[in-house]
Amino acid sequence: MATRRIERTQESRRLLVSAAAELFAEKGYRQTSFIDIADKAGISRGSIPWHFGNKLGLLEAVVDDQLQAILAGFPPPAGERSDDPLDQVVGFIRLPATRLFITLLAEAVEVGSPIREHYARLHAALREGVLARIPAYALPPGIDPEAFTVLLVGAVIGVHAQWRVAPEAVNLDAVQTAMRALLLTPPSS
Repeated sequence: MATRRIERTQESRRLLVSAAAELFAEKGYRQTSFIDIADKAGISRGSIPWHFGNKLGLLEAVVDDQLQAILAGFPPPAGERSDDPLDQVVGFIRLPATRLFITLLAEAVEVGSPIREHYARLHAALREGVLARIPAYALPPGIDPEAFTVLLVGAVIGVHAQWRVAPEAVNLDAVQTAMRALLLTPPSS
């Protein structure tokens, strides 16, 4: 009997996180209410504070869940695969889960934003994930890998935002070619 209760609790939590992720991506964090989330999940709104404490706790669960989904979609770190790091970047941009992060960016940059700290942690995790996936040969000579990662993540966020706003105007394949020409040194033969 306890196992069934645990399964229902886990399923309720999963449904709430999924509904919140979708709504936060569509409407933003501040514009999404407990009622919106509960209605979309088909679960009592009282379940949200029970599972997460408050809306910020739910956001943290959403960000953790989406970040795990994104990182799981990344190929393994450098040395464990042979494909191009920019293929990974463009693949990242195309992941449906990444839309949430563009929506939250506008709220995160506001002074006093309740999600600013969570978003900063998200960026740190993204930089760490990207850094682990850039082979040393790909860096231009004399460039600090951490500084390069900040530049690359910033470029990806900018490209991603433009693509989400006007996908017909942003050719991701052409952007990838341009990024390769500008940022990455080809491996030596």
